[in-house]
Amino acid sequence: MRYRVFLVAMGSLFATAPMVKADQIAALMTGYEEVPAVSTKASGEFTATIAPGGDTIEYTVTYSGLQAPVHQSHIHVGQLAVNGSIAIFLCQTAAYPDPTGLAPTCPQQGSVSGTITSANVIAGATASQQLVKGGLPAVIKAIHAGAAYANVHTNVSPGGEIRGQIRTIAK
Repeated sequence: MRYRVFLVAMGSLFATAPMVKADQIAALMTGYEEVPAVSTKASGEFTATIAPGGDTIEYTVTYSGLQAPVHQSHIHVGQLAVNGSIAIFLCQTAAYPDPTGLAPTCPQQGSVSGTITSANVIAGATASQQLVKGGLPAVIKAIHAGAAYANVHTNVSPGGEIRGQIRTIAK
């Protein structure tokens, strides 16, 4: 009888313990979200899962219809309609390499996937944003605040051809 009471008590404890879930984040990318806006038929999507504890982000970037060869794709810290510093390379090319060397190669059309850790975070080019190398928690905080975006840069639009503000879609 004593074991049954113990098992019932333990079962109740586990049933009420909070479950830590991964955060699902996403961005729909168009030219009209770039600053300044870009008239392009291109579109794309960034989808990702932030692991419980925030030590990794598994992501996929998909794009099509770009007007020129891809340079690179990034996560920038910046609110809607404002340009911000590059924080993380999502993909790179030989001509436009990721300074960490960790990002996968960008396809010219299609999808690319990867895993982000603190090692992927570069120091922000804009000192006033106070982004530091390895600062993944700060980037995740910016994402949750709606102050981060994903974009894809091309030869015709070196500042970015398509862009989308990253939003939390499920916790």
